[in-house]
Amino acid sequence: MTPAIRPRLLSRLEVGGGLLVAVALLAVPLVAAPFQTITVCYGLVFAIAALGFNLLLGYTGLLSFGHSAYFGVGAYVTAELVKYLGWTSMEAYVVAGIVASALVAALFGIVCVRYTRIFFGILTLALSQVLWSLALKLFWVTGGSDGLRVPTPTLLFGTLAPTKDKMDFLAYHYYYYVLVLFAAAVAVMWLIVHSPFGKALQAIRDNETRAEFVGVQVRKYRWIAFVVSGAFTGLAGTLWVPLNGLTTPDILYWQFSGRIVFFVVLGGFRTFWGPIVGALAYNYLETYAVGFTVYWQLVLGLVLVLLVLTLPQGLAGAVEALSRRLRGAPAVA
Repeated sequence: MTPAIRPRLLSRLEVGGGLLVAVALLAVPLVAAPFQTITVCYGLVFAIAALGFNLLLGYTGLLSFGHSAYFGVGAYVTAELVKYLGWTSMEAYVVAGIVASALVAALFGIVCVRYTRIFFGILTLALSQVLWSLALKLFWVTGGSDGLRVPTPTLLFGTLAPTKDKMDFLAYHYYYYVLVLFAAAVAVMWLIVHSPFGKALQAIRDNETRAEFVGVQVRKYRWIAFVVSGAFTGLAGTLWVPLNGLTTPDILYWQFSGRIVFFVVLGGFRTFWGPIVGALAYNYLETYAVGFTVYWQLVLGLVLVLLVLTLPQGLAGAVEALSRRLRGAPAVA
């Protein structure tokens, strides 16, 4: 009797590629200019948001148009802690941002997970726009369209305080801080999607009726995925604030939700690494398009449309398909 063969969680190619990427990311502040390092830091923050979003789209089959709500909650909680409590600890911001965004996602999820397809998307969009309206109208709390300024926080429970040169502090100390949280977020999400819970979400995505027939509590699992997704996106919003230095209602608007959707679609929502690749690629495209021409939105739009038309499976999906073809492995449906 031959022993059962356990499937590998990570292939040799993924392990090798992951190590190379890790070394490259660790070396960025040592070899790149501060502006370049901060650009990568923005990309890592957006990658965390994209990972959270893809738990819904890629693994549960739910397309949300309102994830700017949880990104904005994480950002505004940080700004309010500065304004009213005078907190300066990044660890306090991170914990508060995750908890607040998870609570808001839990509340919104009770309503949203009852529906699927376009009804789910419209509900998420409508609820996020409610928060955007409140951020604009409650100006005595949120600063209205002027927003709230957030100074550079202290790190590691106050042992690392901002230096006089804010750019250098963000490009070195804060970059590594974000990188550690990014690595933790990737590891946690990897465990989630490869756990029995993650497999149940994929079963719901592929055939909701069959999943329910075999005992999966579809609505409960969707709600949990919704909360986890919101918490990841809220973490991203919290980490984004010190880089930007200002929290405004723009990050709650539906166009910001569209950016998060595009991160995932550009990278490939059928792969685990696709959202990360898409977030980093989009951030670089936007950054350099803005510096290249005043018509950057037109240039960016054309580039992104061409990429989507030529690589419908996304950047990471195309690389994965090519790797599978070279290894002679069967295609994944």
